[in-house]
Order: sequence, then structure tokens, then C-alpha cells
Amino acid sequence: MTASAQSRLSSEMGQEEIPKWKKKLPMWLTWARIAMSPVLVILLSFASTDWNGYIAAIVFTIASITDWFDGSLARKYQAETTMGKFMDPIADKVLVSSVLIMLLPMGRVDPVMVIILLVRDIFIGGIRSVAAADGVVISAKNTGKWKTGIQMVGIPALLIHNPIFGFPTHHLGVTLLWISTVLSIISGFQYTSAYFEAKNRV
Repeated sequence: MTASAQSRLSSEMGQEEIPKWKKKLPMWLTWARIAMSPVLVILLSFASTDWNGYIAAIVFTIASITDWFDGSLARKYQAETTMGKFMDPIADKVLVSSVLIMLLPMGRVDPVMVIILLVRDIFIGGIRSVAAADGVVISAKNTGKWKTGIQMVGIPALLIHNPIFGFPTHHLGVTLLWISTVLSIISGFQYTSAYFEAKNRV
């Protein structure tokens, strides 16, 4: 048996050894992130006590962690699918958008900030759809990754809202959200530019 055949056989055996539930786990985590969004909406609808904010911050943090795990596990268990690639960013948008909208009537976020973030995400979603239809692959930009990471810290701070041992939690959240807003604009331009550059090369 040749070396290439042995390598192919080992690869096939490795794939067969991975249990089906492990291959499904990344997608389950993505669906779980979406399912946590209405939980957060309910918690913030009855935010009459500080505990609701703390619980919401914990739920949001757990949901954010699943965003890292689903991609990592998909690569580890060779379970990357078209559905997973499509739903992962949607799950992020559902989670973040739900919380930002619920924070608006509480006066914890600036409406302009929320409009910019939502419009940017809708626009980039459209660009992704067009790119997929044109067969254009656009790699993720570090600016977008930083934007998401900063949001995952800033939003829990806004959910907690009240100072912790004198630390201005709310101000930290607002500052981080504005930074993520600026980064979202920059990454939006980068993503759009990358699409047109890639399309011209096709």
C-alpha cells in the first residue's frame, strides 16, 4: 500500500471514529446561542432588580463563549458545514441585536450607536449573500474579530450597569461599545472592499 493510500485510509478511519453527536455539537451550540436570546429578552423585560442584570450578564457571557467553542469544535471534529458557516454569524447578530434593542428603553445605550451597529450588520449580511452567489470567498478581518470581542465584554458591563466596588461598570460598557462601533464601520469598509477586489480577480 502506498503512503498516500495509507494516509487516506487513516484519515477515513479517524473520521469514522468521531461519534455523530460530536459532529452535531458545534451546530447545537449555535442553536443554543440563538435560544438564549429570548431568555435575555425576558430577563431584561423584568429588570426591576439588580439581580436580573447580573443574571443577564452571566447568560450573555455563556452565550458568547459558545461562539468560540462552536467554531473550535467544528474544526476539531471535522464538522464544518455550510449551515454552520451560515448560521454562526446570524446567531451572533440575533444575540447582540436582541440585547442592544432591550437596552435602548433603559437609556443604557445611544440610539445612534445601535443604528450604526444594526445597519452595518444588515449591510455586511447582504454582501456575504452576494459574495456566496458570486462564488467569492472573503476571509474574516481582524478588525471584525476585535469588534466582536469588545462587544462581548462591553455588553455584560452594560447589563450589570451599577458600579462594582466603586468601579464604573456602566461607563466601561459605553466606552467599549463606542469602540466596537468604530471598529464595525472600519471592518464594514474592509469587507466591502475585499469583496470587490476578490470579484475583480474572478
